[in-house]
Amino acid sequence: MTAQERKVSFTGSTGDELSALLDLPAGPVRAYAVFAHCFTCSKDVFAAARISRALADLGIGVLRFDFTGLGTSGGDFANTNFSSNVADLLCAVDFMRQTFEAPAILIGHSLGGAAILAAASKVSEAKAVATIGAPSDAAHVTRSFQADLSHIQQNGEAEVTLAGRQFSIRKQFLDDLEGQNLKEGIGIMRKALLIFHAPRDEIVGIENAQEIFNAAKHPKSFVSLDDADHLLTRRSDANYVANVLSAWAGRYIAEVQPAEEQSETQAVTVTETGQGRFQQRVTAGSHRLLADEPV
Repeated sequence: MTAQERKVSFTGSTGDELSALLDLPAGPVRAYAVFAHCFTCSKDVFAAARISRALADLGIGVLRFDFTGLGTSGGDFANTNFSSNVADLLCAVDFMRQTFEAPAILIGHSLGGAAILAAASKVSEAKAVATIGAPSDAAHVTRSFQADLSHIQQNGEAEVTLAGRQFSIRKQFLDDLEGQNLKEGIGIMRKALLIFHAPRDEIVGIENAQEIFNAAKHPKSFVSLDDADHLLTRRSDANYVANVLSAWAGRYIAEVQPAEEQSETQAVTVTETGQGRFQQRVTAGSHRLLADEPV
């Protein structure tokens, strides 16, 4: 049996529809997670897709979504900033809370990791947080367009090239970054933390992992990704992260009981999800299903 991928959507922080994918295990769900992708990437970037699918194969359902103005989500990227990304994350959490179950695990890659760290203290149900190549300061992202900073400051906006694509960055984006205090948020989040970072990461230096680790309270762990690149473009690196993350998170999430140990009298519940006119959420023991009418 293989994991299944389901297209879903929800309303983001600016009122636009955000596109998402939910990677679900073929069998019982041990827990749910939300995955935040890297800066100007999308839910379909290799690392996000590979890690989410690998976690689903290990029994963890993962929601990955496009932030406002990116991928196939609605909205204008130029109107977004780090604060709106954090707000989008909380919208994703709320969608899971209302439709399936609140995420017990929060995962973020690069700037998505910084957003996860900023949002974690606001997600009471989350027990474990994992970052991959995350900066310790949200303003670190400006190094990606350092040559354009003065133009943005003087003219209020500039077209910058990131990973071969053009993006409009406005001064409000820079102003918002200046107001962030990520380390303070790390210190109060009260979650188990796992930090993945490659010592030779050329985009976000290894010193960022040390700063995050020092700012966090226990329990906290660090895993070196050896010679992996920042985007985890090698399949083996992405799979390694998924396997280690799943094993580590198992300490903080409930194990699924074998079928023979589950109560034979356990009730089946059916409730409306609010997504469309006919969609229903079916809960039978540890199994969670969606039922809907075809188009």
